[in-house]
Amino acid sequence: MWMTPKRSKMEVEEARGFRPEWTQRFLVVEPPEGEGALCLVCGHLVVSLCERDVRRHYEAEHHYYERYVEEGERAALVERLRQGDLPEIPPLTPEERAARAGLGLARLLALKGCGWGDGDFVYQCMEVMLRDVLPDHVSAIGGIDLSPDIVRQRVLNINENLRSQLFNRAKDFKAYSLALDDQAFVAYENYLLVFVRGVDQDLEVQEELLTIVNLTHHFSVGALMAAILEALQTAGLSLQRMVGLTTTHTLRMIGENSGLVSYMREKAVSPNCWNVIHYSGFLHLELLSSYDVDVNQVINTVSEWIVLIKTRGVRRPEFQALLTESESEHGERVNGRCLNNWLRKGKTLKVIFALRKEIEAFLVSVGATTVHFTDKQWLCDFGFLVDIMNHLRDLSELLRINKVFAAAAFDHICTFEVKLNLLQRHIEEKNLTHFAALREVVDELKQHVKEDEKILDPDRYQVVICRLQKEFERHFKDLKFIKKDLELFANPFNFKPEYAPISVRVELTKLQANTNLWNEYRNKDLGQFYAGLPAESYPIIKGVACKVASLFDSSEICDKAFSYLTRNQHILSQPLTDEHLHALFRIATTEIEPHWDALVRGRNQLNP
Repeated sequence: MWMTPKRSKMEVEEARGFRPEWTQRFLVVEPPEGEGALCLVCGHLVVSLCERDVRRHYEAEHHYYERYVEEGERAALVERLRQGDLPEIPPLTPEERAARAGLGLARLLALKGCGWGDGDFVYQCMEVMLRDVLPDHVSAIGGIDLSPDIVRQRVLNINENLRSQLFNRAKDFKAYSLALDDQAFVAYENYLLVFVRGVDQDLEVQEELLTIVNLTHHFSVGALMAAILEALQTAGLSLQRMVGLTTTHTLRMIGENSGLVSYMREKAVSPNCWNVIHYSGFLHLELLSSYDVDVNQVINTVSEWIVLIKTRGVRRPEFQALLTESESEHGERVNGRCLNNWLRKGKTLKVIFALRKEIEAFLVSVGATTVHFTDKQWLCDFGFLVDIMNHLRDLSELLRINKVFAAAAFDHICTFEVKLNLLQRHIEEKNLTHFAALREVVDELKQHVKEDEKILDPDRYQVVICRLQKEFERHFKDLKFIKKDLELFANPFNFKPEYAPISVRVELTKLQANTNLWNEYRNKDLGQFYAGLPAESYPIIKGVACKVASLFDSSEICDKAFSYLTRNQHILSQPLTDEHLHALFRIATTEIEPHWDALVRGRNQLNP
């Protein structure tokens, strides 16, 4: 448990107050009277002493001054501001306005998965529109260059700007976790996406793409780990601050002796490191589970049906909704692995199950085999798969909700494990209350078979549910190891001190006796409550809070990358350098806003 660390306590700030380094970094000083941070530029008093609030004021109001990047320039700027001499902010020149527009369009093209050459088409569209609507302003777009080479370079510049901002924020991470996804590239299987989730002392959470590793060039686990460690070092993140790893379920990740997780944990074993928590069920949960419950290769058969429908049944109105959803997920191309992964989503299978009569009629019309529709066992397996995948989809949707912290996600997983126990008992009793599709199949088959003929084999499905239970237990066992930490984090005022380790009992008792903190706990969300908890008074509880907050609580950022890839295969399948691929995925998944002035004026602060 983290409440009784076997290695070292988390470093905490000695006091919560004004920090001298903020003067050069955010252009604020300590006010002569009272508390807070006084802005040297506009005179605004930031009452809160959270770095997050000071930084937000600076970035929102005075980011222009980021152009003063050198230490000497910065010190001279502070001195001028202290004397009341504000540097004059020159307006953007026409060339700079054109460059700003070009950068914004390049970012939009990247977000929409457009090719580098599409910029010229966008320019032509703008020219036609202005010529007809605002003919006097056609010359305004004359300086906007959207040629392929320029768009490509602007995307790289935006990526470097976002990367620099991430590295600056990573310096303040008190704890962080990594998410390693080697299944996002369903069409290629040769890249690893590495995401980082870090928290600062104010419990502000940051989830971003750290790097992309080419698995073709880093085939061995040793080479892969070296690439990840290099990315961490470049970002200024030490293993001493790493708390958790969430991965896919592939052998490359979780192999018992040769998986990347084993290597990472071994590397992190030192007197100054924490116990690294690993769980491998968050990423692509439906993919992980569907292989265990698809007992009759139903997905492969249904995939063949969809290929036939996309090639020979596109004019049939009953399939239009299905085809539209398919194209929105993975484009117009029929890619086998993308199609298989799309079908492994509970919602998709449910739609296809509802269309099974229409699909049978279509298969007859094109001369394809319909043997599966006369196979009682296969139909029951199809219905059972639809039901189980629908239950898994419900869990997956809950695990896609971010900013709820790992404690809430762990509650969802525990609840689902209880649900699996219930489903197993119901199957044993042939109670199909929670198996709507399977019940529908059984009811249909009863109309065509003899009374004494067996239709449902409950033992077959009990084995499948038992296998699924074991998989969940294996993939989330580390979260159970820190169960008390998660409970303490989620309900500090209801956690009984006698159940806590001796080292935390005094802090917990003092916390629960504090009426002011109790009122804050009731009126604020967990993040805000722990951000305001004084670290000097509650160092162990604050340390637990930072660690729990740094664990990935959802698969949202990985789903963003997965969705971006499947929607834009036609572009991403073209020859791209690793650098450009990295830039596209960072722009598609980031929550950081580029510093446009720095990009326009060519004074982007690089911090590789």
